[in-house]
Amino acid sequence: MSASTIFFLVLSVLIAVAGLLAAGMAQDYLHVFGLGLFGFGVLFGYSCVKRHYDALEAARH
Repeated sequence: MSASTIFFLVLSVLIAVAGLLAAGMAQDYLHVFGLGLFGFGVLFGYSCVKRHYDALEAARH
């Protein structure tokens, strides 16, 4: 994995954790925002992993 992929994976983990903390401490409608931020962090992390494996597969062909 390249350094930029690792950086963005760490960033997505931080975003997801911040979303969980925001959802846990929210009182009102910000609970939905926190869960959305968590979902974004998880999906962004999956997309980073997918791009990494797509690049490996393209290098093989």
